[in-house]
Amino acid sequence: MVGTVAFGSLPTPLGEMTVAVTEDGVAGVGWGGRRRLGERLIDGLGLAEADAPERTAPVLGELADYFAERLRVFTVPVDWRLTTAAQRSVLGTLYATVPYGRTVTYGELAARSGGGIPARAIGSIMGANPIPVIVPCHRVVASNGLGGFSGGEGVESKRWLLTLEGYLQPTLWG
Repeated sequence: MVGTVAFGSLPTPLGEMTVAVTEDGVAGVGWGGRRRLGERLIDGLGLAEADAPERTAPVLGELADYFAERLRVFTVPVDWRLTTAAQRSVLGTLYATVPYGRTVTYGELAARSGGGIPARAIGSIMGANPIPVIVPCHRVVASNGLGGFSGGEGVESKRWLLTLEGYLQPTLWG
């Protein structure tokens, strides 16, 4: 597949967030610089880098609005090319069925996704989500607690995002 990818970044309460946007939509979101996203999209898929702020601006704007509590539903198009068919099924189900301020357990997401993917595999798929926050893997929790999170500062970032969305109440100590 031939195409280009544009990168942009913005500061967030959880640290710098970088986005990678192709002609088809947002293909990657990550904390820190663009190195990891760039390796997967440029080296892994053979895309050329483009200077296209008009492509990244809508994604960065929606993320800024989300972190400022002005946005609950992302409308930017998603480019799923960094996902396998199984990941796309599970992440697509998550994206379509778990709204802002709600959560789903790993087991519930496995059942909703169909395809016989076991609950224990859902955690691995969430950990490999190339588009966190927009595809809200932070909304997938364990049946006995928060579960893990591979973005930002790990489970503390997950706790912060779920508090932002009103699912968790703010704590007095942190």
